[in-house]
Amino acid sequence: MNYIKSSVVLICLFLGTLSSFAQTTQEEEKLSLDSGTIDNQFEYIIQKSSSWNDERGQAYKVMKRNWLYELKAHTLDSLKAVHKELIDTQTIVLNQSKEITELKTNLSNTQGDLDKTESEKNSMSLFGMQISKTGYNVLLWTIIGALLAFLLFFIYKFNNSNVVTKDARRALEELEEEFEEHRKTALEREQKVRRQLQDELNKQKSSKNNKQ
Repeated sequence: MNYIKSSVVLICLFLGTLSSFAQTTQEEEKLSLDSGTIDNQFEYIIQKSSSWNDERGQAYKVMKRNWLYELKAHTLDSLKAVHKELIDTQTIVLNQSKEITELKTNLSNTQGDLDKTESEKNSMSLFGMQISKTGYNVLLWTIIGALLAFLLFFIYKFNNSNVVTKDARRALEELEEEFEEHRKTALEREQKVRRQLQDELNKQKSSKNNKQ
C-alpha cells in the first residue's frame, strides 16, 4: 500500500516537473532577438547570456556583442516608430484641434444666425424698426382703441349736432309759423284799415255830393 502511494507521488512530481520544463521550453521558444517586443528581446538576451561570478561573489552576465548591437538597432527602430507615431498623433491632435475650433466657430455663427432668426421670428418690422410681436400687438390694439374712441366721439358729436340741428329747425319752423300768422294778422289789419279808409272816403264823397 505504501509502495503504491509512493509511486503515485513520484509520478505526480514527474509530471509536474515535465509540465514545468515544457512550459519553460515553450516560453524560451517564444523569446527571440529578431521578433517580439523589446522587453522579450531583453529577456531573450538575459536568459541566453551565461552567468559569471567574480571573486567577491558578484554576479555578472556575459553576452555576445552582436546581440547588443542588434538589440540597440531594434531599440532605435522602436524609438523611431514610437516617435513617428507620436508625431502622427500630434498631427492628428492638431488637425482635430483645428477642426474643433472651426466647428466651434461654425457653431457660434450658427447659434448667432439662429438667435437672429428667432429674434426676427418673434419681431416685426414697423417703419424700418424691429419691434417684438408683443410690442407690435400692444401698439396695434392701442391704435385700434384710439380710432374706436375717436369714432365714438365723432358719433357722439354728430348725434349732438343732429339734435341741435333738429332743435334749430324746429325753432325755425315755429318762428316761421309765428311770422306767417303775424303776417296774416297784419295783412288782415291792413285790409281792414283800407276798407275803413275807403268807407270814410266814400262817406265824404257822398256828403259833398249831397251838399251840392
